[in-house]
Order: sequence, then C-alpha cells, then structure tokens
Amino acid sequence: MLKRFQDISLIDVILFLIRVAIIVLVVWGTVATIIKNPYDASTWIDTIISGIAQGSLYALIAIGYTLVYGVLFMINFAHGEFFMSGILTAAVFLAVPMSESGFLDAHPIIGLLLIAAVAIIVSVAIALLTERVAYRPLRKAPRLVPLITAIGASFFWQYFFRGLYGSEVKPFPQIAVLAGKTTIAGVDILKNQIVVIIAAILMLVGLYIFVMKTTTGKSIRAVAEDKDVAALMGIDVDKTVSITFAMGSAMAGIAGVLYALVFRQVHFFMGFIPGLKAFTAAVLGGIGSIPGAAIGGFFLGMFESVGPGLFFEGLGVPAPHQLKDVIAFTMLVLVLIFRPQGIVGERLAEKKA
Repeated sequence: MLKRFQDISLIDVILFLIRVAIIVLVVWGTVATIIKNPYDASTWIDTIISGIAQGSLYALIAIGYTLVYGVLFMINFAHGEFFMSGILTAAVFLAVPMSESGFLDAHPIIGLLLIAAVAIIVSVAIALLTERVAYRPLRKAPRLVPLITAIGASFFWQYFFRGLYGSEVKPFPQIAVLAGKTTIAGVDILKNQIVVIIAAILMLVGLYIFVMKTTTGKSIRAVAEDKDVAALMGIDVDKTVSITFAMGSAMAGIAGVLYALVFRQVHFFMGFIPGLKAFTAAVLGGIGSIPGAAIGGFFLGMFESVGPGLFFEGLGVPAPHQLKDVIAFTMLVLVLIFRPQGIVGERLAEKKA
C-alpha cells in the first residue's frame, strides 16, 4: 500500500482534484437546476430532440474523421471544408434556382435528391483531389507533416470557395413541406429535425453494414490493420484509401444538406466549427471506431443542447445557452486527459524500454 502511494505523482493528484471539482460542479449545478425547475416538460423535450438532431449531424461528419484516421492514422482537418464545399455549391447552383422557379416546393423529394447528389459529388471530388495532391505524396512522412498539410488544405479550400462564391452568408430556401411541426406520440417535433434524425440513422447503419459485410469494406479494414500485409494479399492500397476518403466525404456532403435544412444558411466558413466539433465527437467516441464516432456525435449533441440549461441554470450563470461551444471543447480536453481512447476505444499498452 505504501509503495502504491509513493508511485502517485503530483500530476496524478492534480488531475484527480480537477476530476473531483468537475463532478462536484456538474452535480451541484444539476441539483440546483432541478430544484429551481426553470423549464417545463415541453421545453426539455424540445431541447432533447434538438440535441439528437444536432448530434446526428456531428455523427455524420465525425465518420469522415474516424475513417481516415483508421486507415492512415492522420487527422484530416480539411474534412470540415469537404462538408462545406458540397452544400455551398449545391445551394448556389441548384437549391436557390429551384426554389425561385417553384420546382423545389412542387417536387420536394426530387429537389432534395438532386441537391444531395450535387453536394455529394462536389464533396467527394474535393476530398479525392486533396488526397491525391496533398496527402498521398506524404503518406510515409512523419505524422506531423500530413497534419500540418491538412490544416493548410483546410485554409486553402476555405478561401478558394470564398473567392468563388463570395464571403456573404447565403440563405438556403425553406421547403414548404418541411416547414413547421408535426405531432408524434403527443410530442410536437420540427419536420426538418425528423428528416435529419432518420436520414442520419439510415446513413450510419448503411455505412456500418457496408464496411463490415462487403468485400470493399473488408479491404478497408485490412488496410487499416496493416497496409504492407494488405498489399501483399493483393489489395490496392491507394484505391482503398481513395474509397475511404470518398465514403467519408459523401457522409459529410449529406450532413451539409441536413445542416442547411435546419439552419437555412450556408457560407464559406460554415465547415470550421462543425468540423472541430465533429472531431471532438470522434475523439469522444473513440477515433478510429465507426460506432464510436456515431455514439460520440450523439453524446456531444445532447451535451450541447441539454448541458447549458441543466448544468449552469441552477448556478445563476447568465445566458447559459451561449456556453454550448465551451461545453463541446471542454469535453475534448477532458476526454484527452482522462480517457484518451474514447468511450468505446481500447487503451493501447505502452511499450516499456
């Protein structure tokens, strides 16, 4: 027992105290909020549903981070720009013209499918171009080099599309059939939130089945396990990596369409914050794990939506809902400190000299 105490360092003590302080703060704020009871049941239900919808978007974007990391062990910080590029292009060239002509309201399903198709094609094209030009030549370079390159690619695409479409925020048209709320089991839910949640779940399930059950999915898992051995077994590593980028960016393209349906505006900088939060979700769930990215996305969305009102309202913090970004990035720091492998990730054994 004495030896165990001697092995505890000052850093371990500080981290333990931080953990205790955070738990006390969260429990204190939650209990105070419950006692104060500032919101009625319908407000809490709306908040939870909003969190699920927001988490669905994060989960779709986080898939791209986790797929690329699982195969190349690199963080693709340009992924937020893949998300932005597709929907921004689709909005400028398709959504707005179709809305102005009345086609989008007259044929909403066809219009949304066309918008989604354009968004996916553009996002995939940008991702494949980035992978081929910026990432592939650096595949065997030290990990810091591709990371810096990814940050540079992110800024490049941001300002490329700013120059292409302008810096102003562009409104995304409201589709008449998705306006307002509908009642499900006695609960009023926004129609666009229903579309977001259902579409996200279908895409996540479909991607998981594709990766786990198809030949291409097995190739992706083999390359993620060991590129050299996969190449010896006859797998085209470059093609598999390209397919991985295409899959992740296609999910980001769909997420862009769903994001536009909810927030109804697009701009060249729209991928930055959702991209960072999706990265947080991927780390939270366990980066490299598809189920982990999905779980992390839903968890983060719920924390962002419910957390400010639940944790801070009872403490008398003014405008607690403005703290949702603080919650998101605080969670990233805490996960990296206390459970860097994420919710479903596995802790790797440290090599001893």
